[in-house]
Order: sequence, then C-alpha cells, then structure tokens
Amino acid sequence: MDINDDHQNAPPDLPKQTNELSDGEFKAKTNEELNEENPSRRKRKQATEEQLNNPLHGVKLAQILERLVDHYGWEYLADRVNIRCFLYNPTMKSSVRFLRRMPWAREHVEDLYLLMLDDESFQIKQEIND
Repeated sequence: MDINDDHQNAPPDLPKQTNELSDGEFKAKTNEELNEENPSRRKRKQATEEQLNNPLHGVKLAQILERLVDHYGWEYLADRVNIRCFLYNPTMKSSVRFLRRMPWAREHVEDLYLLMLDDESFQIKQEIND
C-alpha cells in the first residue's frame, strides 16, 4: 500500500443537495417535514403553563448573574450570599462555575433575582400610578 496514493481512491466531489428553489431563494423545512424525513427525530415538548409563568424559565444562569451585578454590584451580592467567589476577586466565569456546582448557592442567587424582579415591577407600578 502506497501512502501517497490515498487521495486517488477518494470519491469525486458530489454537488451538495440543498433545499433551494430554482430562483435561488432558500426554503426552510418545517418541523413536520423534518419529522416525516426522520421519524426518530425527537419532537420538542411545548412549555407548560407553570413553566411559562416562572420568571426563571428560559433565563440562563450567566444572564441572571449579569443582571444582579449590574443592579446591585459584587459587594451587595457578597453581603447577601456569603461565598468566596463574590468576596475575593469576583469574576463572572468563576462565579457561574461555582453556582453551577453548588445548588444551595444557586438557589440563593435565584431568590435574589426574583426579589430584584419584584422590586422592578413594583417600581414600574408606582411610576404608572404617579
């Protein structure tokens, strides 16, 4: 077997099959079409009413922490949630990594986030009434 001849046995480049219309416009396939093509494809579940009413649904932990830091700052977070990643040289990366590993700390941060959302909605209602 000759090492230099490996590329000779490769199949010729075939044109890629695309889902393009004749005038060059792309037509995306619907979920139904994709499910018909591949029956084993996992169908997405619809969000329940409980999930839709949960303010944490669909919000990433990094987004929660960013909003809390912008609103309160690291010092306030360190006072409310006594963890070292908020006290000493706090960074988003180290804090998110710690919160993912420690459920008790994540619950405290999520509770602070919910309180912040309640305060914001209360302030908005106050402004509307004034």
